[in-house]
Amino acid sequence: MLNASPTLYPDILAMQDFGVKEEKLLKAIKAMNDVEEIIVNVEKSQQWHHLFKSVDHRVDKTLAILRPEALAEHRALLASFGWPPKLLASKVESGGLSKLLNPLLLMHGNEKKSYAQSFHVLCTLQQLHSRREARKFKTLGQKECEIRLWAIDELVTPLAVRMEYHFVKWAEQPEFMFALVYRVTRDFMEGVSDILQPLIDAARLTSYSANEAWVSAMVHILSGFLTKNVFPALAERYKEKDMKLEVISLWLHLVDLIVAFDKQMQSLLRYETCLLFPDAQRRGISVLIVFCDRPDWLKIWAKMELKDGWKKLKAVLKDAKAWQIDDKHRVDFDVSTICETFLLSSREAHKAPFVAESALKIAQEMIDRCQTLPDILSRAKFVRSTVARFFWYFSNVLLLHCRNAELPPEELDGSAFVRACESINAARYVESKLQEWSDDASFLEMTIAESNSNMQEQHQGFYDDCFFEEEIKCLAELETNWLMEIIAVLLRQFENLTLEYNHTEDSNAFIEALQSLKSQLHVLKKNLNGKDFLDLWRSVADGLDHFICGSILGGDVKFSKKQSNEFGTDMQALFLVFQPFCARPEAFFPCIRDILKLLAMSGEEVKHLLVGKKSEKYMQSYGISHLRFDQVEKTLRKLKF
Repeated sequence: MLNASPTLYPDILAMQDFGVKEEKLLKAIKAMNDVEEIIVNVEKSQQWHHLFKSVDHRVDKTLAILRPEALAEHRALLASFGWPPKLLASKVESGGLSKLLNPLLLMHGNEKKSYAQSFHVLCTLQQLHSRREARKFKTLGQKECEIRLWAIDELVTPLAVRMEYHFVKWAEQPEFMFALVYRVTRDFMEGVSDILQPLIDAARLTSYSANEAWVSAMVHILSGFLTKNVFPALAERYKEKDMKLEVISLWLHLVDLIVAFDKQMQSLLRYETCLLFPDAQRRGISVLIVFCDRPDWLKIWAKMELKDGWKKLKAVLKDAKAWQIDDKHRVDFDVSTICETFLLSSREAHKAPFVAESALKIAQEMIDRCQTLPDILSRAKFVRSTVARFFWYFSNVLLLHCRNAELPPEELDGSAFVRACESINAARYVESKLQEWSDDASFLEMTIAESNSNMQEQHQGFYDDCFFEEEIKCLAELETNWLMEIIAVLLRQFENLTLEYNHTEDSNAFIEALQSLKSQLHVLKKNLNGKDFLDLWRSVADGLDHFICGSILGGDVKFSKKQSNEFGTDMQALFLVFQPFCARPEAFFPCIRDILKLLAMSGEEVKHLLVGKKSEKYMQSYGISHLRFDQVEKTLRKLKF
């Protein structure tokens, strides 16, 4: 791919002349460093303000002359030993894998010495420049160091010119652009590391990595070309309706290439150690930086990703297996393993249908594709515009699935409960995953970034605690509403079936209601996740407790000894319905339990209780703790002795 041109060795006189120039440049830089030291001290004393500004201005003028001169000398030296090398693009197109020859490794003797001296001059000059900039911005010792190095930029700039010549030819085959940049970057890494890093260390440029600067500069070549020549054209074509589908395909394909390329480039630095800002610098090495300065392109990309994700989800929903739950996880409720049941983590443990896993997978792909976006706030905006909206759409899918499950109390169908359970389980599983994602460090970063930006005012601080707070609330609301709907239906059905039951006569209606309730609870137990089923059966028990208690207190029925025993038997049958779910089901019927105690009292106990103190403490001495005194009195007056 690369043919190193014959090395052009300068003659001895020219080399000596070059050395003299470099010595003069170093002396000038040293003098300005001394001046900078004095300026720093004068600035601290806050005196001689006008003199300080005058000297500072003169140093700026001197630097404006020295830097172009130093760069010109360095470029001439690079050209003298054949840099940049020629690029044979045909080998990229044919997939040739031969390793590239690196002119940096071909330097010897005086040539290598001259390059080292010139490199040192540029590094020293950059160090002075950085020092002055840090002082001017009042961030000395705090400002994050740049990845880019002037000396390495001088290697990359002429390479970029040659590469862009080929990039233009590959407008319809962008994969060749990425392949060329990666090959050149990878094959020259050895020379960059072995030759340039020691020179950087010798120049005392602390916290600078030659490899990182090299990779960053090469990434910049590609991102710069895409910014100038590719994305503007795609963005314009996207505005044309008849071109949208084609542009979306090209755009997303390009993003696929960028994501894969970023991973390749960052893998070249996997053994690098950056002591100051490892995460920030790694993320800075990304072609996705093209979207950070162009929010309009970021918005277009987000729309495309959301549309593509929704298209994938609709394809999943067409599959008959989308709402299926693994049969092996439709297990019976076992009281002995009740604690383990609620440690929900996997889709199977939540009894969530396959569509929930598919939705999370699609969302995760969107998140992964923006992970190398260098700007955290841009990443947050992208996730809000794609993943967050996607889950709003998904919650509507779950809601419609529930609404299609008609739940009339007159004719309850087990399949209707199953459909409702599928949506509830899916919502519960997705909610848990969103909470898990929100606790991840990358999402915490985005939450903090949003809180520190104007976005906090726009969203009124919704995202202070959890990135997906609103989406989680929406899913939790769906779960709660439909659990309450199921509970209400079960209680209404029980009420309808016991309209003719007056607690003292034939218990057939009551037994029929219990059998129906038991059957429905079995269906729910089999299909609903453990956490929500726990809430459901306890709420049903609480509702039945109040309903039966209210029907006794509000009715005209009288209780003889026999009738009290029959009522007690009926209540034991009720407790047995809930026996599979807990060890002591009667504990969840406190009002009924109090009524049973009252009905079992002797005439003497009834008399003492009625004429005694009307206080909770007094009633508690008889074991009555959940009924008010007026309710106790009303119940006792129904007794026949």
